[in-house]
Amino acid sequence: MDAKVRSTPSLLSDAFHGITQLLRGELALARAEAEEKVRRIASGAILLLVAAAVFFVGLNVLAGAAVVALAEQGIAPGWAALIVAAGLFVIAGLLMIIGRHAFSSTNLMPRRTVTNIRRDAQTFKEALNHDTSL
Repeated sequence: MDAKVRSTPSLLSDAFHGITQLLRGELALARAEAEEKVRRIASGAILLLVAAAVFFVGLNVLAGAAVVALAEQGIAPGWAALIVAAGLFVIAGLLMIIGRHAFSSTNLMPRRTVTNIRRDAQTFKEALNHDTSL
């Protein structure tokens, strides 16, 4: 069989085109991952804001409960308000935990992009080692 021999400029042009396409693909992946992370941060921020609102409602109910408890010295409506406030604090705490999780550094790392870049670098190293051994 007769192998088609290509010129060095043609091979370099193809290699440059391949590298350019690869870099464009990696940039597109990085952009997509960054957009995903921004959406996750935004949803975490919204949850934290909702948690803060629930917390302040809880403080309001707790303050009302303290007033009622003091005014009535332990009559049932005051204790009921304390139970409601405690429930609101639990809800606020859960929302804060979920919201904080969205901000953790492991969730912000563009893992797929980093993995692909490492894999591409390894492939280039192997290709260079293979070409120099010929």
